[in-house]
Amino acid sequence: MMIQIKRVYEEAAGDDGTRILVDRLWPRGISKEKAKIDYWAKDIAPSNELRKWYHHDPDKWEIFRQRYFTELGNNQPAVDDLLAHMTDNTTFVFSSKETKLNNAYALKQYLVSYTQSSNCINQ
Repeated sequence: MMIQIKRVYEEAAGDDGTRILVDRLWPRGISKEKAKIDYWAKDIAPSNELRKWYHHDPDKWEIFRQRYFTELGNNQPAVDDLLAHMTDNTTFVFSSKETKLNNAYALKQYLVSYTQSSNCINQ
């Protein structure tokens, strides 16, 4: 299983595969038609409290990841639901201006370690 990561404001491409929005809030200024989202996994996103606390501060990245991983570990139904919607080629779509230190990248890291034993996700 391959996971790509892309901002929702980038043009959808044929090689995106299944496009899953991994934000709790719908992205501002983009229609559902233009976003071309196959599944909105809002329950997998960081809690509002964690999202507001982090506010994409690079100095808080490692603590954010740890706290988000804890939330994911306590939210098995959302993890299972996400995995059920993923295909061999999946793109996690996010809206943040921060293109590297965001919940989509953290989620991919979590899933890679979570499923490492089965070798079903490529980095």
